Amino acid sequence: MAALLGRDDQALVRVPDQARHPWLSVATQRFGQTTALSQLLLGATLGFGMTFWNAFIALTIGAVLLNVVAVAVGVIGQREGLSTAILTRWTGFGHAGSAVLGLIIALSCTGWFGVQTGLAGVALADVTRVLPAPVWSLIFGIAVTVIAAYGVRWMAWTAYVAVPAFLLLLVWLVLTNVNDVGATLSSPAPGPPIGMLTAITLVTGSFIVGAAIAPDMTRFNRSERDVVKQTVLGITAGEWIISLAGVIIAHGLGTTDIMGVIGKSSGWIGALVVVTAVLKINDWNLYSASLGMVNFFDAVFNVRISRAQVTVMVGCAGSFLAAAGIVSQFSHFLVLLGVVFPPVTGIMIAEYYVVRRWRNEIISTRPQVPRSAPSWVPATVVIWPATAVVGELLPFGQSSVNSLVLAFALYVSAGRLDLLRMRTRRATNRKVVGEASAA
Repeated sequence: MAALLGRDDQALVRVPDQARHPWLSVATQRFGQTTALSQLLLGATLGFGMTFWNAFIALTIGAVLLNVVAVAVGVIGQREGLSTAILTRWTGFGHAGSAVLGLIIALSCTGWFGVQTGLAGVALADVTRVLPAPVWSLIFGIAVTVIAAYGVRWMAWTAYVAVPAFLLLLVWLVLTNVNDVGATLSSPAPGPPIGMLTAITLVTGSFIVGAAIAPDMTRFNRSERDVVKQTVLGITAGEWIISLAGVIIAHGLGTTDIMGVIGKSSGWIGALVVVTAVLKINDWNLYSASLGMVNFFDAVFNVRISRAQVTVMVGCAGSFLAAAGIVSQFSHFLVLLGVVFPPVTGIMIAEYYVVRRWRNEIISTRPQVPRSAPSWVPATVVIWPATAVVGELLPFGQSSVNSLVLAFALYVSAGRLDLLRMRTRRATNRKVVGEASAA
């Protein structure tokens, strides 16, 4: 247990060069995030209201937008070797803003961890008929918690196994349920039509949170080129392969009920589709939640807590909530939380690449963390929530893209008008026991 609790994966400091990973290792995990059941459901939704090729165009445009966002913010994470929440201290948010963001990341990721753990529990209970779904939710949730607590190396090996398994199971699912796959490429949409703009909105919205918190993963990349390769491969392949499989199923069977199709699949195959799909994204949900909580306690209470210990506590709590069926009641709240992430990305990109108010501070202190950070930045306090709300209310465009672009433009304008005045500074304690060791 002592070895487990010592694996903090540089939660509060920069990831050193010796702890960086080969790009393919990180790419496999990124692909694991995008090859989720949500992408399969997205594809089915598009396929029900669009032709195959129109859905392909929507997925491609959406993937391009997501790649641009994920690469832009991901390169910041790779250069600085810091997680999303920690980075925001010097990219427009200060200590207070990073604390709020860390808490939001923790709540959002823990919530989705619980929702998907409950889904896996139901699938395992249906196929085994030995234990009830709540018990399987606990078992599955605790297993994922152990993987996430041990850190990115265990998570990488999980992806090496779960990603190929899921892809093989997905191919089997399509071939056994769709009689003529080729015919679906030219068949009309079986349901009410979906417009192209609406479709692109659905695609970008499906993974904007994952793109926004890309630094949690890209801080382990060895070069900027690796960030580009693993992001383009992971996101684009995920959108094309998984979502287009959903399009084919919707055309072949005339339904968007992917879970119903999986449930009718024979025994263990259907259950394994769900388990492998959930496993490779749920460990990252829990991992990002733990990073957010570690930052929150450090920023608010100046208390350094172990990432692995937090992972165990949060994972157990999420597993118990999943078993109790409570988390599923908060799905709408979790979706609502997602609207705050695009403006964060816009502000981070604007500060780091354009305004550069604190960029020299974070660059000049490598490989250490700067000794202090702004306590809070008043302009960001206004721009962040305002652009999130306006982005959602605008009658045109895509809400996530709207809020991101607005946040970027307003922050750059605030920088040009010298409105980015910080309110005092707060010391950053750089010495964290166990953090400097390689993962």
